[in-house]
Amino acid sequence: QVQLVESGGGLAQAGGSLRLSCAASGRTFSIYDMGWFRQAPGKARELVAVITWSGGRTVYADSVKGRFTISRDNAKNTLSLQMNSLKPEDTAVYYCTTRSSSLAAYSNWGQGTQVTVSS
Repeated sequence: QVQLVESGGGLAQAGGSLRLSCAASGRTFSIYDMGWFRQAPGKARELVAVITWSGGRTVYADSVKGRFTISRDNAKNTLSLQMNSLKPEDTAVYYCTTRSSSLAAYSNWGQGTQVTVSS
């Protein structure tokens, strides 16, 4: 199992920036990729961005391309999400997650951190 603890988030104005971090511990050697999902009230959880642990290959949701940047620090076992040009529709609980292979489901989840963007 991989344990994940998120930090960051909070309240920002539209057009502002926030940075999320996620610290991984436990069986970190088993990580294939890590990512951020988000869930707004009344909506399904959706992928925001994912990065492979070894090659650093990234995938972004169309809604955040050009505004959000995902990065990882393998030595520190941390994942980050830099969020710029925030919009009210980015308001959601953001979750850090990992999986052990490209065919596996995301099975390790953090507790979530609230991001609220005011207009």
